Amino acid sequence: MQIFFILGIPGLLALTALLVKKQRIFGILNSIGYLVVLCESALLLKKVVLSGGVKLCGDFIHLDTLSAFFIFVISVVAFAATLYSVGYIRKDVETGIISEKKAMVYYVLFNLFCCSMLFVPAVNNLGILWVAIEMTTLISTFLVGFYSSKESVEAAWKYIIICSVGIIFALLGTILFSYAFSLSGGTSSLNWSSMVASAANMDKNILKVAFIFILVGYGTKAGLAPMHTWLPDAHSQAVSPISALLSGVLLKTAIYAILRFGTIIIKGVGFAYFAHLMILFGMISLAISCGFILVQKDLKRLLAYSSIEHMGIICIGFGLGAPLAVAGALLHVFNHAVVKSLMFFGAGNVVSAYKKHNMNAIKGIIKAMPFTGVMLLLGMFALTGFPPFSIFISEMLIIISAFSNGSYLIASLLLLFLAVIFGAFIYHFGEMLFGNIPKGMAPAGEPLSGKIAFLFLFFQICVLGIVLLFIKKDLLWIAQNLFQA
Repeated sequence: MQIFFILGIPGLLALTALLVKKQRIFGILNSIGYLVVLCESALLLKKVVLSGGVKLCGDFIHLDTLSAFFIFVISVVAFAATLYSVGYIRKDVETGIISEKKAMVYYVLFNLFCCSMLFVPAVNNLGILWVAIEMTTLISTFLVGFYSSKESVEAAWKYIIICSVGIIFALLGTILFSYAFSLSGGTSSLNWSSMVASAANMDKNILKVAFIFILVGYGTKAGLAPMHTWLPDAHSQAVSPISALLSGVLLKTAIYAILRFGTIIIKGVGFAYFAHLMILFGMISLAISCGFILVQKDLKRLLAYSSIEHMGIICIGFGLGAPLAVAGALLHVFNHAVVKSLMFFGAGNVVSAYKKHNMNAIKGIIKAMPFTGVMLLLGMFALTGFPPFSIFISEMLIIISAFSNGSYLIASLLLLFLAVIFGAFIYHFGEMLFGNIPKGMAPAGEPLSGKIAFLFLFFQICVLGIVLLFIKKDLLWIAQNLFQA
């Protein structure tokens, strides 16, 4: 029953936002709603792990441990974003950037966006999954262009055009998978659970071509290079809580879709084909993001290119295929979601206070905004994989697995790119965090709800990300069974 609360509460909150006129009151109500969603998603994950799966509505909803895990990750970031939105949107209203009415439009779109993302891992039908991912694009487009500035509108158009082209490729891939399934004697069903069971009998050549369409299509939505060109613009122009959702969990829904088709490919064609493509796109993403991170001048675009980097790391982990690497990739999905959300919240505070995106004009953050400055400093070390933060654990699992399997070139390139990116982040954030406050700027106050959101995420970066590593019964079980479903 938890899944009905998880999907129903965002929908109910979207309707409620049309009736409640005060954004401050609704912001608190919204946070309470997503706290319930988070609790229900944790209970759902526990239930699915213990029972092995949940089927509802005639197998329309089919939840295994992987889908429950992704629902939990989405719920964590969505709850943090609701907390941060309370103070962030209130400040926008008080300063006249948006009206009270537009603030309520934000909350309607926010809830529809979260509902569509939560729906993606819940459905069994790959055609409905495609529809749900397309819905996330359509809804989030309005949130990217929310401020109606020239830059945000251009970013929104670029986002919807590029992602819609990508999603067409994903649709073609889905059709080809369905065709291969029908040739094998299967039914007209598009359920991934049915396709996996019959994958060994499907035409291998059709499956190979179909998966390329899937990887390019959903890889565009995931921000994998070279299909990533929409991502820096969209993430830099969106409302900051939405930037956190885009980077923290929206990209992961596309990764989830790739994995669902990947299990079919592995059963039908073999693991090597899946692995080579995932590692190839992962390495390209790492290399391209590394170059742009070095020369970046815009704070939010810097974090956007970092998302491309981490999507590459996740793909490499899944591509290596060993249980340790897959466990590292799953852990990285969670770790990156919480760390990047914290960083986008910090960037939102900085841009709001300094009225600038250009990092060369941002100095003395720790003096101007002590709490945000400290969180950004710690978050920067966490994001670049510095011990003892959680991303260090997941990255090391992937690197150790690569060395253990004899993939020395992959491991060496990973270490090289990570070292260069670490140096670039130290340089960029060192320039921004320290130094003197610009003339005429006074230290800024920070809302309590925003501080709670920071601390909620930072707790997980320090504690839960590491604790998850030791829940071997859950995490390693998922890793060992993911490609053998």
